Amino acid sequence: MRVVVVEDDAGMARAVVDGLREHGFGTVEHLSLGLDLLTSHTEYDAVVLDLGLPDLNGYLVLRQLRKVSAVPVIVLTAQDDEVAVVSCLRAGADDYVVKPPRVGELAARLETVVRRSRATETAPTVIVSGDVQVDLMARTVAVANTPIALTQKEFAVARVLAERVGVAVGRDTIMVEVWGAKTPSISRSLDVHMGALRAKLNRPGLITTIHGFGYRWSR
Repeated sequence: MRVVVVEDDAGMARAVVDGLREHGFGTVEHLSLGLDLLTSHTEYDAVVLDLGLPDLNGYLVLRQLRKVSAVPVIVLTAQDDEVAVVSCLRAGADDYVVKPPRVGELAARLETVVRRSRATETAPTVIVSGDVQVDLMARTVAVANTPIALTQKEFAVARVLAERVGVAVGRDTIMVEVWGAKTPSISRSLDVHMGALRAKLNRPGLITTIHGFGYRWSR
């Protein structure tokens, strides 16, 4: 596994790189600039990304990276409050670790996000339920071969459910995966987007409400 640690603090970077190598990660490299990551991301299987980089804001690096790559990213952050965590996840992080990192925990989290990423790569990219097709890679939905215009949030809700076709998915899970948090206002927003999604699909019974829990996408 090829891992890159993007961190401008030389001491911190050295400790993380050496620690990951000790935990069995054979190839661990170090970059100090966000721009360097954006130009070399294809060389790595996972990224450990500091947010306080000298050239580019870490959130910007992450958003730019997500436009061209799904490489697993674990963010290093000095803050562990909910706002910071939600911001990381919304920007595209797969996980986060608070500084100073415990290298054993970081290694385990890296293994987890890479394993999850590889499992996703082998999963079907087009979900078919009756005459409804959800293309997860193209981020499109078609009903009876007719494309349906969905907003980003509507598609995100559809994706969370379609990826788990036939399985009941809790409201909390949907809120965290789509919005990055679960609050009363987000719960109301989920209701609005769910209503719009069902209306656009116009397939009664495709999305079943599991009262007191969540929803299920039918096969």
